[in-house]
Amino acid sequence: MTEPLSLAIALAAGILLGVFFFGGLWWTVRKGIASKHAALWFGGSMLLRTAVVTLGFYWVMGDSWQRLLAALTGFIVARLIVTRLTNVMPEADHAS
Repeated sequence: MTEPLSLAIALAAGILLGVFFFGGLWWTVRKGIASKHAALWFGGSMLLRTAVVTLGFYWVMGDSWQRLLAALTGFIVARLIVTRLTNVMPEADHAS
């Protein structure tokens, strides 16, 4: 696989990992607040999200720090996207 393609795949994987992590955090907060067992929601979610993302970065990285950097960049981009989308959604809920 060529280096630019490898970096593009790592970037895409980082975006997916970020969407999983930050989207999962948003979902957990929404469900956990209304739950009688909020500590289980937040603790379990943190362990699951952290484990998946850590293993994902390890797998994407392989033996290349450049792929890790590309994946981290994608992760940060996903954070910005999810943050922007989740800030817009509560306003849409109040409008209906």
